[in-house]
Amino acid sequence: MHWHIYIIRCKGGLLYTGITNDLGRRIRAHNSGNGCKFTKYRRPVKLLYSESGFTKSGALRREAEIKRLERNDKLGLIKLEWKGQKK
Repeated sequence: MHWHIYIIRCKGGLLYTGITNDLGRRIRAHNSGNGCKFTKYRRPVKLLYSESGFTKSGALRREAEIKRLERNDKLGLIKLEWKGQKK
């Protein structure tokens, strides 16, 4: 099973980082208020960044790395992905 790491933007511009094995289902859960306590009252959310192809343990390690980043570093990571998609 492949796991994904993702960063979403919540209402008010806050960022949330998480992992899932079904990215579409997880984003829908966040937007319905059933994702997690942090996003429940900060809807709607928008997917800004994702990485895939991890084992669960690998995804947990990468999630921890991203969560330790400063906000500006997370925004830089997001910006790099958007540049990559414009090729």
